[in-house]
Amino acid sequence: MVYLQQIPLFPLRVVLFPGGRLDLQIFERRYLDLVSECMKGDSGFGICLLKTGKEIIQEGSQQTIHRTGTYSKIVDWDQLENGLLGVTVEGLTKFKIEDCWQADSGVLQAEVEFSAAESVGKESIPLEDEFSALSDLLQNLENHPLVEQKNLSIDYNNLWDLGWRLSELIPIEVEQRQQLLELDDPWERIEHIEQFVSDLANNS
Repeated sequence: MVYLQQIPLFPLRVVLFPGGRLDLQIFERRYLDLVSECMKGDSGFGICLLKTGKEIIQEGSQQTIHRTGTYSKIVDWDQLENGLLGVTVEGLTKFKIEDCWQADSGVLQAEVEFSAAESVGKESIPLEDEFSALSDLLQNLENHPLVEQKNLSIDYNNLWDLGWRLSELIPIEVEQRQQLLELDDPWERIEHIEQFVSDLANNS
């Protein structure tokens, strides 16, 4: 039996994976209200990639979204120098959308099925020696100042973590990141990442 849960969605031109962190600037009223509700109720929202349309809804335009995203919770917030609310969210669990609609508030709502495997805190898959080069690459990427400031908690001996973090950090198109998120097999994801890394090396 499939267990569905209703969650609000935050469509963006970005792909978040479990264990990843994302900084957001909140200024639209509907999302200010959403963030306030989430902080009061210790709940979260789903981040999913926009297929068409802009992050800020414009009159006459329409948003369409990919059906696989990541449920996230707010882990930090601050008032930014520009006066906007800044929040940091952390990805927790991958989900697939079964149904989606726009609430009166303007926020998208969805009935989703959470992944049984792709979730922070689930049993790890020990890394095999053949992936040591990718593990080294991830450690090099983590040392970049922009990545360091995210304070990511990475288990370098966990195939899930290796796949999730490299999917976020290697320089590929956002649609390619979405393809990696939609894969359910962690070994298949690593195979795709190896191909992307090989292509990047050959084109550099």
